[in-house]
Amino acid sequence: MLRTFDEGREPARAGRAWISTVVAAAVAVCIHAVPALAQDGRPFTIDDALSVRTHALEGLSPNGRWAAVTVRTHEDRLNVDHFRFGDPTYVAPSREELLLLDTGSGELTPLIEGRVQVGGVSWSPDGDRLAWLRWDDEAQHLEVWSASDGRVRRVALDDGRSIASNSDLEWAPDGGWLVQLRAPGWAETSRAAYVEMSEGPIVVHDGSEPFLDWERVRNLGDLSIPVHVTPDGEVRDLLPEGEWGGFTFSDDGAVLTAVGTRPLETVYEGNDGTEWRMLRVDFATLDTLQLVEPSTDRPRPTWAPDGRRWAWADDGDVFVRSVDGDAADNLTEDHREPVSATDTTRIRYAVQRWSPDGRRLLLSSQRGWHLVDATGGTPELIYALDDEARENGPRMNVAGWSPDSDEIYVATSERDRWHRGLAVLDPEAGTLQTLRADENLYSSWTLSDDGSTWVFRMSDGDRPDELYAAGPGLSEVRRLTDLNPWLNEVALTRSELVAYLDVDGEKQYGILYYPIDYREGERYPLVAEVYEEFFDNGFNHRMNLVASQGWFGFRPSVDLEEGFPGEAWMKGVTTGINTLIDRGMVDGERLGIHGTSYGGYAVNLLVTQTDRFAAAINISGKVNIISFLGDSEKITTRNYRAAESGQDRIGATLWEQPQKYLAHTAVLYADRIETPLLLLSGEGDWNVPATNQREMYYALRRLEKEVVWVNYMRAGHGAGRAGTVEDFHDHWTRILAWYRDHFDEAAARVTEEAGG
Repeated sequence: MLRTFDEGREPARAGRAWISTVVAAAVAVCIHAVPALAQDGRPFTIDDALSVRTHALEGLSPNGRWAAVTVRTHEDRLNVDHFRFGDPTYVAPSREELLLLDTGSGELTPLIEGRVQVGGVSWSPDGDRLAWLRWDDEAQHLEVWSASDGRVRRVALDDGRSIASNSDLEWAPDGGWLVQLRAPGWAETSRAAYVEMSEGPIVVHDGSEPFLDWERVRNLGDLSIPVHVTPDGEVRDLLPEGEWGGFTFSDDGAVLTAVGTRPLETVYEGNDGTEWRMLRVDFATLDTLQLVEPSTDRPRPTWAPDGRRWAWADDGDVFVRSVDGDAADNLTEDHREPVSATDTTRIRYAVQRWSPDGRRLLLSSQRGWHLVDATGGTPELIYALDDEARENGPRMNVAGWSPDSDEIYVATSERDRWHRGLAVLDPEAGTLQTLRADENLYSSWTLSDDGSTWVFRMSDGDRPDELYAAGPGLSEVRRLTDLNPWLNEVALTRSELVAYLDVDGEKQYGILYYPIDYREGERYPLVAEVYEEFFDNGFNHRMNLVASQGWFGFRPSVDLEEGFPGEAWMKGVTTGINTLIDRGMVDGERLGIHGTSYGGYAVNLLVTQTDRFAAAINISGKVNIISFLGDSEKITTRNYRAAESGQDRIGATLWEQPQKYLAHTAVLYADRIETPLLLLSGEGDWNVPATNQREMYYALRRLEKEVVWVNYMRAGHGAGRAGTVEDFHDHWTRILAWYRDHFDEAAARVTEEAGG
């Protein structure tokens, strides 16, 4: 069910100005080859968007023989009861297929028939079993697949308590598992707290209490009891009820470490509202030892392979400590010299990864990458990065380490073109050798523990990615999956990386998606989807729906400045579009723009500054940043933090800089909007409530502007995309019709003005 608010009056419209209020030079650079002819196949449809199968690599067996894979569609994520957000007892549906993939043959075998709700999928240390937690019949269950007989069995706990819906799942060295249980009566207490807040009948909010009430209710969902479960289902409590996580077993099974959390009070900045500690648990006696005293500084351990030592960075230094010791070793305090002769800043080290043999640590700094012995010594610079390399060289992330600890694998991505892949770093020689690099899009680089098998995801950047496998050194690459063969009959968009200058002369990048009927030399309508920054391509059902209509899709990047974020979209989006108009590809009279959440907020700010768009759509984006501060009670202080120090980038409180909040509240400038505006919201949106968008609808209606507000009564954040199948269809049907109707109007107006 949805509600549509449609003002039928003929809007009072000013003539559509072609030249923006901001004029800037823009330079286009074609980075990626594009087709000059139309694509073959039928157009991509809304049903297709619901049906495309995507996958996640959940885990690779230690010997590389098997991969656990989950596969889902967008439809599998629909039908959430958004009105129960904040209810600790509610588990939102999220179905998927759980499959076993043979990395040699590519054979996919369902581990469970049909679509199920699973989490915590992980291999046993010996690779003979695979375990997961399955939400089924309103309860969480521990299930295990055995390679010996290929069967799945459910482990029945000999305890009346239930497994927490948000439980971790860790393999214990003895072949059992660590999971988290709910205390008796937890469900009744938590549900009652939620009902009291949501239904009353009388709800009192007292500012003298330490917590906002919805934060107090939310904290109940984090309470659990860590236990050990044997293969026979015997349960043994390991720690008392509390907020626990970060579990690590020593490789001999003698010691368990855990990080405990204790909320102190609701805070609006920093992390002083939470106390953290780290405990050691003797697995035999259950005696505990406090390794890290309670503090508002959160422990961020990087564990050695033996599970007995951890490393961390603090204020530029790197420390190592053992669970058997009471003091930490500072590995870098004597090696904090200036970065260079021209940069007197002291070197700051960060932890990247332990070597598989546990003897060394890979560190990063302003100078590059270093290796240091875990017992001390001088950090050895193994790969230098100067200022030019850090700013303009490829992005580099550690993807793995060879089992013999002799080679480090690095995922690379160029900053100015689509050239991505995997390289190997030889620590002794200090050389980086490319193993694979091209225009394809890679992710999830995973090396088996024995080093025999790589599994990774790869796409040409336009189709959904598939799983591939390879041998050592990326030898013998082979494709394992073909999840959407029917897409071979569908005309998909093609993407291009476009570089341009924003108003401030800063280079930005955007992703251009071609119409499926593209002919070189013709001009087409363009629909921009805005948010923050875009660079990597990849299959995008939204842009395929746009391209299927014979329009360009464009995802431009902007440079957001704290204190003045509202200027960024005017400075970056408009110049990016100008670039494409100057190339003779885009019809400047038929421009559309939309965004979701923060992107919807951007759209509403942008159309108060320019009337060059034929149509605009705000999907679940706020229009009043002041009322937004208190709109979303279930997420407590998030909106204050977002404005003051987070994504909204105001950079100050409302009372310190009220003028900045006023400047970034689009509804105050509704009288300047000449662009037909479609507002899409979800009644169950706990992030940006529909009432915030309603303010813009009422304002534009009062001003006799062209506006339509559609509120999806079963949907949440994302409007119809976060509702039901029917909502999803309506959502996209309306979006495409909104653009089509207004593009047709713009074309007719141009013809009329030309005397045609």
